[in-house]
Amino acid sequence: MPALNLDTDADRIAERIAVPGTLFVACLCAEWCGTCREYREGFDKLADAHPDVCFAWIDIENHADRFDDLDVENFPTILIEDSVTTRFFGTVLPQASIVDRMLTDLTALPGMVGAPKLRPALAAA
Repeated sequence: MPALNLDTDADRIAERIAVPGTLFVACLCAEWCGTCREYREGFDKLADAHPDVCFAWIDIENHADRFDDLDVENFPTILIEDSVTTRFFGTVLPQASIVDRMLTDLTALPGMVGAPKLRPALAAA
């Protein structure tokens, strides 16, 4: 299944991230960004390869009121979080293989500390 889109799949995203243990991967983008549009196909393929992970495509300009506290300066910005902590938040090269490698590495790191960045705003949908 391709990445869910916050514009059309907000309820499904909220359902998926409410399941304990579900890893959440979001691509924070903007429709006007050509790099983001080109990256979309690879991100969807990554979502297809990891059906146990909730992947979401979020145009942050369409949802600025929900995410105004996020500091997104470059695109694409990737956020990886579980129900306890943010595992990664930053700009990456638009190559799905990088996120794929991060998923392998980050899911092996126990005891991370922090707080989820997007789950509270998405659960309120």
